[in-house]
Amino acid sequence: MEPVSLPAPTLIEESNLTDWKVIGSGGFGQIYSARHHKWCCSVAIKLLHYDDGTNGSLLREMDMMRIGGSPFVIQVLGVFKGRPASSGLSVQLGLVMELMERGSLACLQKTLCETPPWPLVFRLAHQVALGINFLHTLSPSVLHLDLKPSNVLLDSSLNAKLTDFGLARCYHSTTRLSKKVDREEGGTNSYMPPEAFKVTYSPTRASDIYSYGILLWSIVTGKQPYADAISSIVRFRIPLGDRPSLDEIQSQAAGIAGLRRLTNLMEKCWETKPNLRPTSHECTTETEELYKMHRHTINDAVFQVLKKLDKKEEEEGVTQQFQRVHISQASGSVLMLNLLN
Repeated sequence: MEPVSLPAPTLIEESNLTDWKVIGSGGFGQIYSARHHKWCCSVAIKLLHYDDGTNGSLLREMDMMRIGGSPFVIQVLGVFKGRPASSGLSVQLGLVMELMERGSLACLQKTLCETPPWPLVFRLAHQVALGINFLHTLSPSVLHLDLKPSNVLLDSSLNAKLTDFGLARCYHSTTRLSKKVDREEGGTNSYMPPEAFKVTYSPTRASDIYSYGILLWSIVTGKQPYADAISSIVRFRIPLGDRPSLDEIQSQAAGIAGLRRLTNLMEKCWETKPNLRPTSHECTTETEELYKMHRHTINDAVFQVLKKLDKKEEEEGVTQQFQRVHISQASGSVLMLNLLN
C-alpha cells in the first residue's frame, strides 16, 4: 500500500519571520535561521537553488519528512512561502524545520579535529541507529539513502537527529521502490554501498545499513572516509572490498569498553553482500547496550564538548571583529590619502 495521505502542511509566510541568517549551504541550496515572532522561537528554513518549476523536489522531501514523527528525525513545522530577507529572489517555497542549535555532526568534527569523548560517540551511534530504525519500521519503510555526518544534526545538548530527505524513497518488500526513479540515484560516494555502483542498483534497507557502517567509522574516528582519494577511484575500489582503515580504532579498542563490539558492528554493516548486513533493529539493540555502558558519564562528556565549541565561537567572533576593524582602518587610510592628493 502507499503511504497514507497527509494533511496540508502549515503555511508560514514571510511576514511571520525576522532576523534571517544563512547558517548552511550546499549544492541543494541554502539553510537559514529566522525568528518566528508568533511562535516566539527560532526555526530553520531550507530553500533550494533549483527545481523543476513545480517545487516537486522540495514538496516530495517534505512529504518524506512528515510521514511519521520521531525524536531522532528532524521535525518539519511547515512550508515557507515568500522572499528571504534581503535576497532579492522571487517568491519561493521552503521547508520550515526545527532549529538544531549546534549544527551538523560534520561541523562538530571539523571543530574538534579529533574523536569526541567516548560516551558521546556511543550516544551518537545509538541515536542515529534509532533514527534509521524508525524510518525502516514505517509502513512502507522509508529509505534515507544519504546518511553521512552533514545529514546528522545536533541540538543544544548534542543529541542527534537525521535530516535531508532529498533522496529518500518509500520501500515495499514485494515491489521494491514505491515508484520508478526518473533520475540517477544520488548520494555521496564514500558512504554508498558497493551495489550502488552497478547499473542494476535497486536500493533496499540494507543500503542504509551499509552507509550507517561507514558513518559509524566517521563518528568513532572524527574523520571523513577516503578523504584524500579521487572520487572515481573510490567508486572503483568499494565494490572490490576496500573499506576505511580500522588500524587506529583497533589500537584503542582494548582500553575502551564496548569499542571492539562497535567495530564488529561496523564491519557487519559494511559487508559487501546486502543479505549479510544486520537489520536496523539489530543495530539499535546493539548500540543501546553499548551506550548504557557509558551513559553515566554522558553529561560530563557533553559539557566538555560544549565548552570547546563555545570557546571556538568566541575566538572566531574576536577574529571577525578584528578583521572588521582592520578593514575599517584601511578604508580610512585610503580616504585620507585621497583627500591629501
